[in-house]
Amino acid sequence: MEEQKVTRVLFVCMGNICRSPAAEGVLKHLTHQAGYTGCEIASCGIGNWHVGSVPDMRMQETAKQRGIFLTSRAQQFKFAFFDDYDYILASDREILKILYEHAKKTEHKAKIFLMTEFSLLYKGQEVPDPYYEPERAFDLVIDMLEDSCNGLLTHIRQAEK
Repeated sequence: MEEQKVTRVLFVCMGNICRSPAAEGVLKHLTHQAGYTGCEIASCGIGNWHVGSVPDMRMQETAKQRGIFLTSRAQQFKFAFFDDYDYILASDREILKILYEHAKKTEHKAKIFLMTEFSLLYKGQEVPDPYYEPERAFDLVIDMLEDSCNGLLTHIRQAEK
């Protein structure tokens, strides 16, 4: 039997307590629902302020309302991640710029995308940071991530064929 290739996906935001752990949770939820085991999914932040912390409680509650459980702990981006992951998805253009600046090899730069790159509804848009916003901002983030992660999963599965 042929061994299934594992695609490694990393979501990156500023502190790894809102957008990137939500994206990680959404994609894990979607792959589980689809019975798809070909992805390893993680998230991290550019900054180290929240290393070891659980996702923001408001983000956890918003995700939980949709049956998505956020279980990761914040970690900081490491340069080794450029070699470790197949897709590195940035929440906004500032993070995208920082990742491009740190990526020294062409093959590393080719792995970097906005989180919404594979979205049908939000392609090319930044996922807004909901941290200082009202509760409804967390719903918008999950809406954007569900659409984007559905598109990403479709892309990954088509690339396997």
